[in-house]
Amino acid sequence: MRVIIAGGGTGGHVIPALAIAQQLKKQFAAEVLFIGTARGIETRLVPQAGFPLELIQVGALKNVSLLTRAKTMFDLPRAIAASSRMLTAFDPEVVIGVGGYASGPAMVAAIRRRLPTVAFEPNVVPGFANRMIARWVSGAAVHFEETCEYFPHCKVTGVPVRAAFFSIAAKTDGSPTLLVFGGSQGARAINQAMIESLPGLRAKVPGIHIIHQTGRRDYDYVLAAYQQSGISGEVHKFIDDMPGTFARADLLVCRSGASTVGEITAAGKPAIFVPFPAAADDHQNVNARALERAGAAVVVEESNLGAAYLVETIATLIGDAQRLQNMSAAARSLAHPRAVEEIADMVAQLASGDGASV
Repeated sequence: MRVIIAGGGTGGHVIPALAIAQQLKKQFAAEVLFIGTARGIETRLVPQAGFPLELIQVGALKNVSLLTRAKTMFDLPRAIAASSRMLTAFDPEVVIGVGGYASGPAMVAAIRRRLPTVAFEPNVVPGFANRMIARWVSGAAVHFEETCEYFPHCKVTGVPVRAAFFSIAAKTDGSPTLLVFGGSQGARAINQAMIESLPGLRAKVPGIHIIHQTGRRDYDYVLAAYQQSGISGEVHKFIDDMPGTFARADLLVCRSGASTVGEITAAGKPAIFVPFPAAADDHQNVNARALERAGAAVVVEESNLGAAYLVETIATLIGDAQRLQNMSAAARSLAHPRAVEEIADMVAQLASGDGASV
């Protein structure tokens, strides 16, 4: 089987895409080629994972200046043509679009050639690239049932998540522990709010232990704040063993990107979500609200991220063992332990010609 995976930009696009590629290789001995752009994280992660990567030149169309939009529109026909040449050279049986800059041109090129296509969409509301090609794709693999409104051929598979997140046991003893992180690069608003909240948390939740991933940029000043506060804490630029760290936590404070949401549901961890307000189509807020409606999370808008409100929210939740248990069960009910296998099966079905769509 020969498969092209197109898209990228952020870890939220590339990490699930790599999981899909690895499963296709393992299960079907597939040859996989990635198509991305020079500006995305795929330029680092895809070669590291051992997969070939071809680059096209295309930018953003949404939430950008008029000048950037005009440049993208100028680049778009060339990007589609370049993608088409890559399709000719590689001759894939299926093309998978994972969202991001490169996804749109490659998927348009594949649809024009009547090749089987799969859109992977982890957010409640599809990103711009996936919305543009939604009606023409052969199949869509999504995380939320609501997302199927956008795709005629849709299956709720969930987001591919490392197996370690599914085997995390419930925490039943030890100090009340809070895990705080804002993604691999950190989140300044969360870092600042936590610093301002330390005195209140020390007073309202005696014995609390905080594990805080800051990102490189804010590490020094966040570390200094914890040292001065007298609160029990661990401060890290980056946490390599996130499943192991999840296991130690009673409650999480974090952003609500699709990969994070998938990991939280797999682990069955209660969360306070602080959606990134500048995310495209406000998708982090929509993701977070879906879990909040299910009783798995509490959402705090960044505009409300004051110390008093954050302290009260954390103290209320971490002091209510039954509510945390209920949130954990609600989160786990949304998990999809076979997500990557189901997506791989969709791709194999299309490659075999069993049906025009799945």
